[in-house]
Parts: sequence; C-alpha cells; structure tokens
Amino acid sequence: MQPQTYAAGPNYYSNGAVSYFDGGLLSYIGWSLLGGLITAVTFGICYPWALCMIYGWKINHTVIEGRRLKFTGSAVSLFGHWLLWLFLCIITLGIYSFWLRIELEKWKVKNTTFVN
Repeated sequence: MQPQTYAAGPNYYSNGAVSYFDGGLLSYIGWSLLGGLITAVTFGICYPWALCMIYGWKINHTVIEGRRLKFTGSAVSLFGHWLLWLFLCIITLGIYSFWLRIELEKWKVKNTTFVN
C-alpha cells in the first residue's frame, strides 16, 4: 500500500518523510471483537494474546518519518511477564499494580522495531 501524500503540517519532516497511521475502522473493530471474544471464551486466560493482537495491529499500521514499525511481541512472552507481575502484586499487597501500566508499555516498546 502506497502512503498518502500529505500537505505540509505536523507530520511532514524536512527530509520529506511523513508519519501516518494506515489502519482502518472496520479492521480495528474486527480485531477488537475477536480479542474480546477470545478473552471471554477463555475466562481471561488468553487476554495477553488478545492484547498482542491489538498491539500488533496498531503498531504494524504505523509509519514514523517514513519508516514502518513492526511488533515482534508474542503472547507467550507477555503471559510469562503477566504471571511475574501477578506474583509481584500479590507479595506487595497490590502496591506493584501502580507500576503495571509502565511495565506493559516497556514490554510493548521493547518488542517494537522498524521494518526498514
């Protein structure tokens, strides 16, 4: 898919590269429904897999300064981290839960690379 041509604006850089997101609403709704269905059917056990699906969709449809991003994370890896984070929340009586969003964001960024 060829990137769209954009007029000068906040996503136009001096080197001529543009940043954009090329995902569509229908595919987002489809992936979200599938992720929710899988999570509900497995009583939350496959929630990390659903997160990886959605993260992959968002990141794989993102181009920064002309370079497409690629998500390389796996549900198995996230599930392992999930178990560790659950253990840390239990032994700290929930205090570690304040860091969970940050840890999840670190994991997501660690598993994001440039395709080109």
